[in-house]
Amino acid sequence: MWNDILESIVNWAVNTGIKLLIAVVVLLVSFKLINWIGKKIIKNSEEKHADKTVVKTLVHVAKIAAKCIVAVCLVGYLGIDTSAITALITSFGVCIGLAVNGALSNIAGGVLLLVTRPFKVDDFIEAQGTSGTVTDINMTATRVVTPDNKVVYIPNGPLSTGNIINYSEKDTRRVDITFAIAASSDANKAVEVVKSVLASHGLVLQDPAPFVRINENGDSCQKITSRGWVKSCDYWTVYFDVLESVKSEFAKNGIEAPHNQVDVHVQSK
Repeated sequence: MWNDILESIVNWAVNTGIKLLIAVVVLLVSFKLINWIGKKIIKNSEEKHADKTVVKTLVHVAKIAAKCIVAVCLVGYLGIDTSAITALITSFGVCIGLAVNGALSNIAGGVLLLVTRPFKVDDFIEAQGTSGTVTDINMTATRVVTPDNKVVYIPNGPLSTGNIINYSEKDTRRVDITFAIAASSDANKAVEVVKSVLASHGLVLQDPAPFVRINENGDSCQKITSRGWVKSCDYWTVYFDVLESVKSEFAKNGIEAPHNQVDVHVQSK
């Protein structure tokens, strides 16, 4: 009896066991090789300045497909009937398809994003309540890094059908700032001060020329609107520089900020 058991174990080890070991080794080596090839393709595409958005997405899909093919081939090598596995996978596919209807819509959204191209990798966008730089577009979600270094994964389905603001698509942006001054201050002088600040700032484009006008005369304050064009990458630098410079120049020229005013009327009986 023990001899029969030992003989069965030896036969299994010689036949099936070695095959299983070979299959595991081939699986691990193949997966590592597929990942290595994927990285090399992405690296070469970056050196050749190819479109990173398309390359990364296609490589990601190709890696999944290649790994599935390797796994199916190894199953056949082990002598397992692949037709039964195919039927089982098909059944599971139907069930999973019903369960992950949202995921399928995200995949369709990812394809739509690649076709319509509302943004690409490295663009700064605002969508679905999130603002940040696009670092990757996967099959089901887009990876965005916010200015405070948080990583947000936005599902491709809602992303492809919702509003998307792309701040990087155009080379220039307009900086709009409204300044409020006291009603007693000289508004025309304030306009000249703001014009001078915009004209002297090296990052503010002079074509088209900056726009500065009075847009409101109230009882307690006056408002001045300024608009200056800058390169998209200089937007926030110019925004804060102009705010600080105008405040300083207003103080030098005696232009005061508006004050809250409360009128109290006392009626005698």
